[in-house]
Amino acid sequence: MSGSSSGGNRAPDLPSNLGSSSSSTISSLRNTALTTRQQESYHSSDERTSLLGPNRAESSTANGDTYHTGRFLKDHSGERNPEHSSSGNELNAREEGHESGGSKDASIRNYGAATPEDPEIRPRRKRDATLAVARKIKQRSKYYVPVTEWLPNYNWSLFSGDFVAGISIACLLIPQSMSYASGLAKLNPVAGLWSASVPALVYGILGTCRQMSLGPESALCLIIGQLIQRKIYGDPHIIPEHPELEAAAISLMTTAQCCIITLALGLLRLGFLDVVLSRALLRGFVTAVACILVIEQVVPMLGLESVVANDAPHQPLPKLIFLLERLKHANPITAGIAFSSLLILIVVRVSKGYIVQKQGGRWVRYVPEILIVVGAATILTGAFRWDEDGVAVLGKVNAGIGVPFGLPLRKRQWKYFNYTFPTAFVSAVVGIVDSVVAARENGSKYGYAVSANRDLVAIGAANLVASSLTATGGVPVFGSITRSRLNGLIGARSQMASIITSICMILSIFFLLPYLYFLPRAVLAAIICLVVYALLADAPEEIVTLWRLKAWRDFAQMTGTFILTLIFSIETGLVASVVFSLILVVQQSTQTRIKILGRLPNSDEWVPIDEDESAQEEFEGVLVVRIRESLNFANTNQLKERLRRLELYGPQKSHPSDVPRRESAKAIIIHMGDVDDMDASAVQILHEFAAAYTDRGVGIHFAHLRQSQVDKFKIVGITTMCGPSHFHATLRDAMKEIESLGYGQSLGSRYT
Repeated sequence: MSGSSSGGNRAPDLPSNLGSSSSSTISSLRNTALTTRQQESYHSSDERTSLLGPNRAESSTANGDTYHTGRFLKDHSGERNPEHSSSGNELNAREEGHESGGSKDASIRNYGAATPEDPEIRPRRKRDATLAVARKIKQRSKYYVPVTEWLPNYNWSLFSGDFVAGISIACLLIPQSMSYASGLAKLNPVAGLWSASVPALVYGILGTCRQMSLGPESALCLIIGQLIQRKIYGDPHIIPEHPELEAAAISLMTTAQCCIITLALGLLRLGFLDVVLSRALLRGFVTAVACILVIEQVVPMLGLESVVANDAPHQPLPKLIFLLERLKHANPITAGIAFSSLLILIVVRVSKGYIVQKQGGRWVRYVPEILIVVGAATILTGAFRWDEDGVAVLGKVNAGIGVPFGLPLRKRQWKYFNYTFPTAFVSAVVGIVDSVVAARENGSKYGYAVSANRDLVAIGAANLVASSLTATGGVPVFGSITRSRLNGLIGARSQMASIITSICMILSIFFLLPYLYFLPRAVLAAIICLVVYALLADAPEEIVTLWRLKAWRDFAQMTGTFILTLIFSIETGLVASVVFSLILVVQQSTQTRIKILGRLPNSDEWVPIDEDESAQEEFEGVLVVRIRESLNFANTNQLKERLRRLELYGPQKSHPSDVPRRESAKAIIIHMGDVDDMDASAVQILHEFAAAYTDRGVGIHFAHLRQSQVDKFKIVGITTMCGPSHFHATLRDAMKEIESLGYGQSLGSRYT
């Protein structure tokens, strides 16, 4: 028994004193080995039963006493089962074949056929695969639908702050959205409320910024209002049969196009496009929009609606002159209500800014001054019946029955596709910039990560809902920097605040509107002018900063955008802002970052000579430059020109008409250590660049090349053209080669 193998799969070793002719002895020993394996199989039956399970155990026992070892069947008495006597013969034959050097393939095949697959393995594998897919779906859903992550783990200790912030923002957004819809977008006030309510709920589910306040924006509503004014009321002799339906169609088409553009940018992972508009251009545009808003709101604040019904020009400055000529027709009661409301709002806003900075003054943030002014003006107008004295009031607003949603992009809307698309595109760009800036600002301030791409998808989904407001019309919704900042200051710490704001807005539509019958429209105009105050509050500081920094180019951009927007229109200013920004981005991307290097005294360290005065160029007439970025088709085209200017004028700024301050280079060494990647166009341009210098008799050397770059140089022929001695592992090796070629000699012959 001690001579058997541990696996029990081969006969025990034969004693060395037995000859090959002792066949009877060998047969006896083989039978002993078989009996030994039968006993081992019997004693391991309990273990097999526990491993294989009861079903396999039953299939392994024919009559309760017979055990199938995979090679032969025996009962526990040690006698061969006559039914399966062939198994033993097959085993003997296989073992004899093995001992004689025969093939084991037949044995292996029979062994596999004797053990059928466990019927529980396949269902178990399917179950495991299903669970793995479910876990992956759950993981992905937390990424793409953030509410599935934060809501189950919501800390209810944050609810009080979210609740107060949600209600406070709703108190601000209810009158604000009504003002934007009726005063700027020329739509039903309910359109503003619905556009601010349900989309905010969608963002609370899909968005990643916890303090984001989504809603209509003044500039975009003003743009839609101008589109409607020109198309519907531009010609007083041709007015559609149902102008309110056509106005709603224009607004819905613009909103749907903003939805498509925003969704596309998010799905294509282009959330970085917030860099398209520079701060200077954005400041010039926003300042001009603030001035245009004031001009637009002068009409309802002075009660001049009937006077300038269809005669006022569309351009801002001519319209301002037109209104100044008709000031004598202003309604004094309307003007008094409007300017007193605006004065109260500004005084309260400034006072809150001072009080909140003092100890114990945080409570003042929760004061809803806009809602208080709206309520007081409504009560006073109803009590004194100022509406009978010519004060325009909100009147009866039909909120409808149920929700005003339908299928977007109906036939009435499609006919305005070409008319609204250019404006929708630039509007989406401006809205995206504001939203991404607001998200990143709050994420950085409160210490959590935001995803610009997922936020764009969430905002796109919100605008899809807004474009479905077929009964009232809808306006594009984007994140507001000021409201989002206020949301965080009040106490919002999760998207629950946005959901609470949405619920409050929906409740106000069904229960608050009947009580706003006597709300003066002049008060809504005053609320918009308060937004103008917020837009202009930071302008003086930014202008002074640009002046002190001597950023004349930024200052010119800001001034140019402001003038274009104010003189012509918002659309012109928007297009100009985007085009200017794209030109600046292209200009910056096409300028290769390249520096002249010099060696620090008594060292082998090379640094840009314009960053360290002690760095000196090693050889006269040998230019050592370092490319500081990857090369592509955009920036490599300017490489030759940039290198020529460095060769003749050095790193200092100079005009092309200036006399060269340096002699022409005899050799150029290019440090490629910072070039991580080169596209095909860049490699081809480098070949042309190297060929041009070689034809001039200027030696071109490369240092710190990666193997992938060397391979590309070989393909286009740069290696063959320059020769293998022009490619070096380090600058020291390059300098040694330069010195050996007789271009110059350094102090002390450092490289010989």
